[in-house]
Amino acid sequence: MARGGQQSLARVAVIVRAGSAPLFWLGVLSAALGLLLPGLTGRRVGGYAGAALFVVCAALVALVRRGRYRAWAERASRAGKFDFLQDRAVTLRHWRRAHRWWLVGAFVLGVASSFAAPAVLGLAFAGAGAGLRLKAGWLGRRERRDERALWVRTDWAGTGSPVGKRVKGYRTTGLAAGDAAPGGARRR
Repeated sequence: MARGGQQSLARVAVIVRAGSAPLFWLGVLSAALGLLLPGLTGRRVGGYAGAALFVVCAALVALVRRGRYRAWAERASRAGKFDFLQDRAVTLRHWRRAHRWWLVGAFVLGVASSFAAPAVLGLAFAGAGAGLRLKAGWLGRRERRDERALWVRTDWAGTGSPVGKRVKGYRTTGLAAGDAAPGGARRR
């Protein structure tokens, strides 16, 4: 949102981390509900397959697009004097409202798939949430190492990814700017 040269900026790690908690906990809940059903494959096979998918999804989500994050971080420019830094809570609320139906759909799909293989999709969704948390942690370590926080314009990121097609670059500030700690966690 530009007005008189001002840009609204959202913290990159907060956007990445926004989906981790709801996706993880809805996945765990749908897996737990799925274990109540015997399913076609049985609870034991479903549990082992779900655990394997948890690990695979967590690793895949944590590692995918790291090159794009690195490239944008290396070419980031300094935030302007009049840029507006969006609060962590606003960024989280904006992302979660935009994706609430996807999260509900993932939960319903996780429970429904348990009729065939208990807990498999629920644990896969939980793994994706854990992978997002790992990626946010990786971004936090990078921010601490470089001693600068990464921000993206809110109109470029929209409700999607901070490395999406509309993103044209990152901005940086010092680590003390904003109300989020490196990695997108709440500052203590």
